[in-house]
Amino acid sequence: MDRITDILVIVNPLVRDQPAITKAAKVAQWFSAQIELLICDTQNLRQAHTEGELSALSNAFLNDNLEALLEEFAQPLRDDGIGVTTQIIGGDPLHKAVVSWMRNSPADLVVKDTHHHSFAKLALGVNTDWHLIRTCPAPLLLTKPTIWGEPPVLMAAVDPAHANDRLGLLDHRILDVTAALAKCSDAHVHAVHAYFPSTITAVAVSGMPMVGVSADALTAELNLRISQIRALGDEFAIAAENLHLETAATAEYIPRVAAECRADIVVLGAISRSSLGRAFIGSTAERVLEALPCDALVVKPIDFARDLPF
Repeated sequence: MDRITDILVIVNPLVRDQPAITKAAKVAQWFSAQIELLICDTQNLRQAHTEGELSALSNAFLNDNLEALLEEFAQPLRDDGIGVTTQIIGGDPLHKAVVSWMRNSPADLVVKDTHHHSFAKLALGVNTDWHLIRTCPAPLLLTKPTIWGEPPVLMAAVDPAHANDRLGLLDHRILDVTAALAKCSDAHVHAVHAYFPSTITAVAVSGMPMVGVSADALTAELNLRISQIRALGDEFAIAAENLHLETAATAEYIPRVAAECRADIVVLGAISRSSLGRAFIGSTAERVLEALPCDALVVKPIDFARDLPF
């Protein structure tokens, strides 16, 4: 990804504060991109209107009022020289309506506000964010109510030890996206990787006692991982002191390093395709996303959209 030309922002009309719009404007200024503000008229939105939950910015649930709301969000962006279009669409559920809209949209980045969700809600499959992670063909920036630094700090979550070529390409995709953002924003870039020693895994699977684990084998694997992440760092011009590697639980290590480095965005990948044509990121990545203290940018392999529609 050399550049971003069109940014689709999913607007939540139930709230006044819109971090997604604010941060999309930042990215648009970095890349001289256009912004498309989108509200989806869903059943949940209509129910919120019926129950009186719409923000003070719109006091009736009519298309012309939603259009006025979008224009109120759009005008400050236009005043800053950003090209903005507005759209109101209908459909349920939200993630399906958005992905369907994207088939005819030029958007190469989608931005949406996100909030903490309980694992119970995830298990019920009612979380729009997770569905978009699995189905959105473009990079998806999930934003929180935080303020990016000047310059921002970007962190790429990579796995340089995999043997799968497709996953190797995904690492390069993650780093390509990170590098493109850094080039336009003068960001500081870090790379992070946590791993569980394969020697210990092999022993556990075989049922052998852990005393059989060789210290030399553990050291050799550590040195290999160091060389692999350094190779990626060299390829993408990431300073050695900004490469973070540890034998640790991924779901704990990445959020901790992100906090220590004051990362503004962690870039990570949806790692595979399911038989239903959707990305599957796994429970570990879900826990990483839940625990991150900052925004997350989820990218997929370059050919992810090849088999659309889902």
